[in-house]
Amino acid sequence: MKTNKITLFFVMMAMAVVSTSCVTSKKVRYLQDMPIQGMPLTETLEATVAPYDELRINVMSSTGKEDELVKPFNTMQNMGNMGGGNSMGGYLVDGKGNIQFPVLGDLHVAGLTRLQLQDTIAAHLTSNGYLKNPLVVARFLNFKVFFLSSSGGKVLNISNERCTFLEALAMSGGLDWYTRRDRIGVMREVDGKRVVHYLDPRSTSVFDDEFFVLQQNDIIFTEEMSYKFFSNNLNTVLGLVSTLLSTLSIYTLIRSFIQNQQKP
Repeated sequence: MKTNKITLFFVMMAMAVVSTSCVTSKKVRYLQDMPIQGMPLTETLEATVAPYDELRINVMSSTGKEDELVKPFNTMQNMGNMGGGNSMGGYLVDGKGNIQFPVLGDLHVAGLTRLQLQDTIAAHLTSNGYLKNPLVVARFLNFKVFFLSSSGGKVLNISNERCTFLEALAMSGGLDWYTRRDRIGVMREVDGKRVVHYLDPRSTSVFDDEFFVLQQNDIIFTEEMSYKFFSNNLNTVLGLVSTLLSTLSIYTLIRSFIQNQQKP
């Protein structure tokens, strides 16, 4: 009877290990509460300029009649690290969110979208009487997002100057079955501090998080589910259980044989 109880204990332990290694679809499926009719977009998804961004800004004449007049506003990007330009031929936003623009001087650009930046510079050029019909084109040069997981890290180069949390997950190759969906962190520098938001891609509430639209140099990091340890070591555990059961069986047979030999 005692032997049967011990055997039952090991069998139950093996079943428990197997059950903890199972992952249900509810734990990993994205946007589980997404309505069939869809969800309205509440705002335009655009990145904004932040300190230490690198920007390319070109000023042109929309009519072609001011080609000579626009040249002073395009020279600084060709001066390397001098006067606010950088080696990539762009403007480096300083820690206060400013750039030094030719003729106009210091401009505060942090918090502006790319289109707002274009309109702001064009408005300055017009209001100060430098140009009548300026055409300003701005681009991000260093839009990168970093992805960290237990299996390694990736640098995601964003080419279209716009990236959402879900798009970054797709670019990183997606999440494996053992990544916690309820605790995916996005770390960002806000007002000189490192701030972390935890997003859950299984719920449509992710769309309402202010960190859903990623900014330059955001860091996404993930955590493993607690029972991945059991999954990674499942074969070892089952092998150990099998060995114990085999040993127990041999012990039972030997004991039974000895007892039979001792009978008169």
